[in-house]
Amino acid sequence: MNLKRHGLIAGIAITATLALAACGSDNNEPSTSSPSNGTSGGAGGSVACASGSLTAQGSTAQKNAMDEWIKSYQSKCSGAKVDYQGTGSGAGITAFSGGTADFAGSDSALKDGEESTKASTRCGGAPALNLPMVTGPIAVAYNIDGVKDLQLKPETLAKIFSGAIKTWDDAAVKADNPSATLPSTPILAVHRNDSSGTTENFTGYLTAAAPSAWTAGKDKVWKAQGGQGEKGSDGIAAALKKSPGSIGYVEWSFAKANTLSTAKIYNGAGEYTALTAEAAGKTVAGAKVTGTGDDMKLSIDYATKEAGAYPIVLVTYEIVCSKGTVADKLPLLKGFLGYTVSTDGQAALEKLGYAPLPETVRAKVESSIKNLA
Repeated sequence: MNLKRHGLIAGIAITATLALAACGSDNNEPSTSSPSNGTSGGAGGSVACASGSLTAQGSTAQKNAMDEWIKSYQSKCSGAKVDYQGTGSGAGITAFSGGTADFAGSDSALKDGEESTKASTRCGGAPALNLPMVTGPIAVAYNIDGVKDLQLKPETLAKIFSGAIKTWDDAAVKADNPSATLPSTPILAVHRNDSSGTTENFTGYLTAAAPSAWTAGKDKVWKAQGGQGEKGSDGIAAALKKSPGSIGYVEWSFAKANTLSTAKIYNGAGEYTALTAEAAGKTVAGAKVTGTGDDMKLSIDYATKEAGAYPIVLVTYEIVCSKGTVADKLPLLKGFLGYTVSTDGQAALEKLGYAPLPETVRAKVESSIKNLA
């Protein structure tokens, strides 16, 4: 399924809901839906409440989203308790496969082979599903005195993070920013030092968009030499905020929360594009579904030629068992995830720096959650 034809509609919807987000209010009335049917109203309104507790961990990219969802769901469903820890995508998948997490958040889908096999074993032999839930644009955030509108081509960005470009007044950075006054200060490139789906998506972008300049490959673990490593998205954001001359990659929600400046990125259409919800939505709308059945693994085109598209985006998946979740956990798992993928759940995240799933993806994920057994 190619979602590009929905890009314009998705972009308009994202922009409109961003404008309305500040005026929105949560519905804190108790749910009247059955606590055991595991369904939610995709059009907004009803919430499937269930009692019990869930433990989950993984992606720090979606931590702000999860915090918002948990707060809202628990306010509606007093018998529910959901605990989500942002330990990183790799740790989340390990915990899920080891049976210590009821679901995991990961900024990349399960890999074919050992990773998928271990997850399936945990599910009693049934497939583990990749369910996209959070669209988290990756911001290239920076802290440079006197520079307000930094813009970068993929090759320049790759050379900065590989260590080939060492100062802000390098000729390549100047060429991308002909009107800026760039200092001669050293560049401090900040990266994740834990296993991270954000790193995998960022290095995947560099691999696809600047293959001659980026030779460290795509991986959850940072492979390039030099720079400064920090744990988690919050660690990178904190380091950037206190370190003049620094640059790093972090989810847009963390950049917004820490009031960090973000760079315009040159896309496949030949234009420098600022990070906005609409621009990120155009890239996600062009993704293809490569999973089968209820699995919703997506393939994102980092080299998109869509005009106005911001190319560095990630989708965070919730990793769940298609079958095999213990009976006393299943109603709450379906109820909570059903809320997160509902139109109300998705719309609630705009103010935090996330973009909602395109409707074609959202509806399919909702259907997959209803089929969990």
